[in-house]
Amino acid sequence: MAKTVYWHLPGFCYFRSLNHILIDLMEKYPECFHDGYRIGSVYGTFPGAIWNGGRTVLGFTTKNDMVKILGSYNAKRVPVRFTWTNSLLTEEHLQDTYCNLIMRLADNGMNQVLVNTPVLEQYLRQKYPGYQYISSTTKRILDPEKLRDELKKDYYMVVLDYDLNHNAEVLDSLSSCSDRVEILVDEICFPGCKRRVEHYRDESKKQLEYEIAPPFPCQNRQNIRSFADCKDRPAFISKEEISDYIEKGFVNFKLVGRGLPQQMVEDSYIYYLVKDEKQEYIRECIHKRLAQLTEARKKAR
Repeated sequence: MAKTVYWHLPGFCYFRSLNHILIDLMEKYPECFHDGYRIGSVYGTFPGAIWNGGRTVLGFTTKNDMVKILGSYNAKRVPVRFTWTNSLLTEEHLQDTYCNLIMRLADNGMNQVLVNTPVLEQYLRQKYPGYQYISSTTKRILDPEKLRDELKKDYYMVVLDYDLNHNAEVLDSLSSCSDRVEILVDEICFPGCKRRVEHYRDESKKQLEYEIAPPFPCQNRQNIRSFADCKDRPAFISKEEISDYIEKGFVNFKLVGRGLPQQMVEDSYIYYLVKDEKQEYIRECIHKRLAQLTEARKKAR
């Protein structure tokens, strides 16, 4: 019997249609997907939530829509994971009405929160103890000893910094708790970037100030991104290599996508989750259902 492997998908709100189609196809055509693969969570934020970090997401979602979106995933037994990783939060931001509304609506014992700032984490754990709390990769923990200390804390999981993805010594040292380590397999950003923490802070500032311009001045910035770009990064873990990680006990894998083109996200889903001989068929199914949804929305206007 294949070991259960959990995949954590991006953009529970922005990629909602794509994610639901994938979840439905995995249920309807299990023979097309790799044995034992499950959707472990869908992560992201509702637009406009100031606690959000990592990527700026502006906008607004009504309470009724929040309930529908949360319910649509949870009904499939898929947890929704909030990226509450804004690194500039202070006590003045803790009483934000919108973010606390989100937490109350999703407080059913199934959903999760990514955290990186002590002030928010302490507040959330006290006020919303029913959530599973996860240590975010935005903490940039590269020291092996600090990483092991992080795993000793009361976290449901710890997301590994992608610069450690191929560090055999570090991976081997995590053998006793590998099932609580989540690995980001297809990060598009460059490895060893000395400005990554600064970039996270810049995104946090833009989220707080409801502003996305000007873009962060990164020398590696690309106007057009593709899944092929991810494959060129040293931190990339190929689908052939995944089995090596599974053998070591790692069963939680995260896919990037927030703020990236939907085509790139779709490509990553097909690449990692679908058997080679079934990829064309599943891609056709996805496109057909997306077209049907688009047509239905047009008629509803």
